[in-house]
Amino acid sequence: MNIRSSVLAAALTGSIFALTPSVSQAEWPDIREAKAIAEEGFIYGLPIVMNYAVMYEYAVDRNSGQFKAPFNQIKNEARVYTYKDTAVTTPNSDTPYSLLWLDLRAEPIVLSVPAVDKSRYYSVMLCDGNTFNYGYIGSRATGSEAGDYMVVGPNWQGATPPGIKKMFRSSTQFSAAAYRTQLFHPADMPNVEKVQAGYKVQPLSAYLKQPAPPAAAAVDFPKANAELVKKNFFEYLDFALQFAPAGPEEKEIRAKLTRIGVGPGKTFDFKDLPLTHKIEIGLGMKDGEEKVEKYLASGQKDVNGWKIGSLFGDRQFYSGDWLKRAAAAKGGIYGNDAIEAVYPMTKALADGEVLDGSKYKYTITFSAGQFPPVEAFWSVTMYDGKSQLLIENPINRYLINSPMLPDMKKNADGSLTLYIQKDSPGVDKESNWLPAPNDEIYLVMRLHWPKTTAPSILPAGGGSWQPPAVVRAAN
Repeated sequence: MNIRSSVLAAALTGSIFALTPSVSQAEWPDIREAKAIAEEGFIYGLPIVMNYAVMYEYAVDRNSGQFKAPFNQIKNEARVYTYKDTAVTTPNSDTPYSLLWLDLRAEPIVLSVPAVDKSRYYSVMLCDGNTFNYGYIGSRATGSEAGDYMVVGPNWQGATPPGIKKMFRSSTQFSAAAYRTQLFHPADMPNVEKVQAGYKVQPLSAYLKQPAPPAAAAVDFPKANAELVKKNFFEYLDFALQFAPAGPEEKEIRAKLTRIGVGPGKTFDFKDLPLTHKIEIGLGMKDGEEKVEKYLASGQKDVNGWKIGSLFGDRQFYSGDWLKRAAAAKGGIYGNDAIEAVYPMTKALADGEVLDGSKYKYTITFSAGQFPPVEAFWSVTMYDGKSQLLIENPINRYLINSPMLPDMKKNADGSLTLYIQKDSPGVDKESNWLPAPNDEIYLVMRLHWPKTTAPSILPAGGGSWQPPAVVRAAN
């Protein structure tokens, strides 16, 4: 989400908002304070606004081209993500997804999962509107047995009914559940579909066979797309916060945001601000974005050129570190906690030179016996370095993962070399080819259910196992 030019241009023309004023002129902060609030507010609000935009495309706008299903209905996708999937940056193409957006305002929702073979990894990640990962169901977290689990909203009060294995509380009224079901190879898809068919969702009243409570009020969701989010950032933040009661660590930033008219029951106003305020708020947002980018570049451990850190977690994990949360969303929203998956990522060689498929060919070589140590599986996925989306390529291959190892060619010493380049390395090496864009490259490893005993990538960035460096090949 690059807001720099669009925000500043809109600020100068006063075209970002045309709303009813909610902060009188006498209450306006001075321009320095306005800039500081905009910067901090952008960092705080970026994941919330990004999440709203995805929710709108997936669960509200049936004509978005990315629509999945209405609230409280699961959408099983018997496919993996491709370059055509553009709503989420850095999408996972390893595991077919089942996606569920929850409206928790009227009553809790019960998620039921089937028994899944222990050899097949699956997980259900619960992620709310604050992008807090507030719970997991699945192979690692709850085991492979069947079970019923209840998700409740921030204000729900009540007992957990018999039969419910665990209750999870979202910090926002709207939430997401992302189901990841391991696919071993293309012919395995029918087996994935059988697992997906066992994922059930129902309101608590239906689970208990009781009358349903009154429905929650209809919501007039503001239309969202990438361009609108760039221009109307604080309007979307303003809207989303009404469904997100403030936690103790949010009170300070929420109080600051009210100074510029942002918060539940308020309406951010741009039209009537003096020109100097418009410019300063635009600059504050720009500076906030630059801080996020800098954190992504330097706020994690650099291991052989790969950035490794632990960016995702629950409310306690962030504890008010909004910059870490914003960097997590910018790097790849809806990532897992490190204990569930670790994501080494790189856009550069170990010496800092930017990876560019239009100029060079690259390789990654795993030494014999030195594959990523995981309980489930690992992968290396290719993205466009600028958009962070999957790329169209002649063999429809977006990643190389551990289930593909039997079909790949190892070197004489037992090591494995991946060929990272835009053109085929030749028929004899094509099994090990990860097609690259004719432009900048972004590579992400995924270590699902990383081992906790040595060798391990945990703690993220400081473990005994290290990913091998990307090396420029002779052209």
